This record gives sequence, structure tokens and C-alpha cells, in this order.
Amino acid sequence: MRDVRLLVVLVASLGLILIGGVMVPVVLNMLMPPDERPETPMTASAAAKAEAPLPPVPAGADRLSEAFREAAKRAGPAVVAVATSHTVTAPSSPFGDLGDEFLRRFFGMEPDEGPGPRGKGPARKFQRQGLGSGVIVDPDGYILTNNHVVEAADEILVHLADGREFKARVIGTDPPTDIAVVKVKAENLPVAQLGDSDTAEVGDWVIAIGAPFGLEQTVTAGIISATGRSNVGITDYESFIQTDAAINPGNSGGPLVSMRGQVIGINTAIASRSGGYMGVGFAVPIGLAREVMKRIRETGRVTRGWLGVGIQRLTPELAESMKLKVDEGVLVSQVFEGGPADRAGIKAGDVVAEFAGKPVKTPSELQNTVAWTAPGTKADMVVLRDGKRQSLSVTVEKRPDQPEAVAAAPGAPANLKDLGIEVSGVTPEAATRYGYKAGQGVLITSVDAGGLGAAADLRPGMLIVQAAGQKVASVAELKEAVGKADLAKGLPMLVRMGDRQMFVLIKKR
Repeated sequence: MRDVRLLVVLVASLGLILIGGVMVPVVLNMLMPPDERPETPMTASAAAKAEAPLPPVPAGADRLSEAFREAAKRAGPAVVAVATSHTVTAPSSPFGDLGDEFLRRFFGMEPDEGPGPRGKGPARKFQRQGLGSGVIVDPDGYILTNNHVVEAADEILVHLADGREFKARVIGTDPPTDIAVVKVKAENLPVAQLGDSDTAEVGDWVIAIGAPFGLEQTVTAGIISATGRSNVGITDYESFIQTDAAINPGNSGGPLVSMRGQVIGINTAIASRSGGYMGVGFAVPIGLAREVMKRIRETGRVTRGWLGVGIQRLTPELAESMKLKVDEGVLVSQVFEGGPADRAGIKAGDVVAEFAGKPVKTPSELQNTVAWTAPGTKADMVVLRDGKRQSLSVTVEKRPDQPEAVAAAPGAPANLKDLGIEVSGVTPEAATRYGYKAGQGVLITSVDAGGLGAAADLRPGMLIVQAAGQKVASVAELKEAVGKADLAKGLPMLVRMGDRQMFVLIKKR
């Protein structure tokens, strides 16, 4: 027993000695000043890792940044901020001077003196301010911007990137493309280089430069999201470059710039539910803007060519219902009497496949091509009629002013329950108010919101001119055509609204 106890004591003593040998140096090291502590030995692998240098920067890592910098440096000096002001006349406040004080305090408006005492006259005037962007494209001081930036402006001030400021005057505007040309008198102006928008492709990097929210010389970057974008509803002639480079209020009129530092578009609008940037912006291609500028400088206005037809997209369903074996081309929905197309023998229902030797794929493509064809030019056309190709020659004319549609009042209705519409003949009253003629077609007087007609976008006041390829001059003829039609396959109709015609397809879904 004594030996066991002795062994326990010896083991315990040895343990205390070992613990003390380890802990005492640690405690002493902790109590010593940092600069007097001995170095802690490292393993070979840890020492090797500590001494290893950082990985080298990959070759070309800064090339993209350099490309953006150089593009901005090349185009930026020629980008200007365009500040406008115009006088607005508003009704006088019904609260007199109290109302004027309210405007000053909460809206920052300063009413002008009216015909009578301030705030009590029939009207007062104040200055409304606007801000956009532009780009200098000629050393003589010509600047491209948007029509909506300078429209109705009494005064235009142009702020240059170098700090100079000049008054500008409008040389001309073209609302159908939203392009305007203004000019300043100045020397040593920086000029942007114009590129070729026709070579721009989806995926190309671009930058937008302008004065969003008044922040001059702001550069944003993105890619080209689409080209030839039409049917946006912004202008009459659309073939936009779409981009996701941030475009905001104030960017309008500024340039869209390629990575070569060349202007390939004029930023015009955004698609947004908030009023601000949401990733979808539109720019007028510089090729179109340059042509507009050229004509404005030469003649002070833009003169466009005209065929005298109404056109629309040929959808696969519409082509099938009309027994057209084509997947490209533009459907002629209307031919204006006495116009160039009428004299050339073009008919409603023809499909334009070629114009001036070039294939036609979309309505906007044909519209833009004809618009930039000089009036008096003879052009060859290829149309498809009854499945056969026909060659025609047409002389393009100057586009006339568009006639206004006339309001209408319906005649006595007749119900077409299968289509969900009510129709009548063209009564003398309707003829007077619409401008339609008796015997031209059948008037739609009412549309059931849940019917097939509503689904095809038929509206009261439309005139049904054809049904299933046959002219319908009376309600009886329309009923006969509807009775023979298989609505599951679709009933094509040619309808007119005011002075415009288009094909629609009535079909059960």
C-alpha cells in the first residue's frame, strides 16, 4: 500500500513539473513588453507561404477599363448640356395674392404681373425650365439633340464640357423622328466623330453621355440590347437602337457612343414604369439622325417619300387564314385612291416582298425605306398576289399632310352574336360624321367586351370593308360571309377607322 501511495505522489509531482515547464514561459512571455518577446518559431510550410509573393496581375486586366476611358475622352468634350426656358400662360389663382404666396412657398413659382393686379387678372405667365443633352457634330457649331428637348423653347443655352456657355438657335426640327438641329456661334469647338450605326450589333459595348438630372458629363455603360426596334410608340419613324446603358431624364439628345469613341445614336427615350432607368433605353441611329440633319440644313425641313398605302405586319395566323404561303413581307391593308400605289396597280391584300431591289421584312423597314426615297424616284416593287409574284413600277411622291379622322354616330344596329358585335349600314348621318360613303362597307356600332370582335380589337366606328376576301357593302353580305366562315380557323376582315385600313383576324381561341 505504501509503495502505491509513493508511486502516486511521484506521478503527480512529475505532472506538476511538466505543466510548470510549459505554462511558466507562456505566462512570462505574456507579461513581457511586445518588443522584448522572443520570436515564435514557424514551420517550414508556414514560412514558405508567408514569404510567397501575390499572384501577378493577369495580362490585359485593365484593357476594358482603358477602352471605356478612351471612348469617354474622345466623345465627352463634344457633349453639351442643353438648358431651355419657355413662357407658360396659366389661369390666375382664384385665391388672389394668397394663391401666389402658396405657389412661391411650396412650388418655387414666381407669378408675373398680369393685365390686372397680381394674381387677380385673367391669366399670368411664368417661365418653365427644361434640361437635356446634345452633341456637337460640326465645327461650325451645329448640334444634334431631340426635338422634345427644344420644342417651344423661348431661349436655349448650351453648356460645354470646358465650361463655356452659348445661346443657341433652332435650325430645324423633325418631330416624326424626334431629332432637332440647333446652332451656336463659337470658335474652337470640340466635334464628335460620327460612326456607322448600320454596323452596330447586339452585344456591342456602348456608353451614354449626357446630363441626367442636371449632372453634366455623366457617363454610363452597357451593351446594345437590340437593333431596328420598332412599334415602340415613341415616334412615327422608328428603328431604334435599344441599350441597357443607364439613360435617365436629362440624357435626351445626348450621344450613344461605341467603344471607338464614335457616336452611333442619339439617346431619345426609355421604357419605364417608374419614370427612371429600368434597363431599357432607345436611341435614334446616327445614320437616320445624320440624314435628318442633312435635309434640315439644306432645305430647313424634312421631305419624305410616299406610296399611298396602309401597311401592317403579316402574322402567321393571318397569312394562313388568307391562304398566303409566305413568312416574310408586308401586308397592304389600304390603297389610297389616286395615290402612287393606286396608279401602279397595287391592291389591298397584296404582300410587298421587295422594294427598290431590296427584300422587305417589316412594316417599319418599308416605311423608312420609302420615306428616305426622294419624291419623283421610280422604284421597282415585287408583290405577292394570289400566291404569285408580280413586278410593278411605282413613282414615289412627296408625303402629303395626313387627313384627320372624323367623329361618327351609328345607324340602326343589327346583332352578330357569333362575333360579339352590332353593325349597321352607313346611314346619311353616319356618312356625314364619319366621312364614309354608303355602300363602302358595314359600320360597327357596338362591341361586346367579352366577344370575339373585342379580342380582335374591333371598335365602334370601324367600317368592315371585306370579310374572307370578299367585299361587303351591306349587313346581309356580311352575315353571309360570317355564316360561311369557320371561326375556329379564323375569319380575316379588312376594317377601316377614319382614313386608315387594316386587316384583323376573328378567331376562336
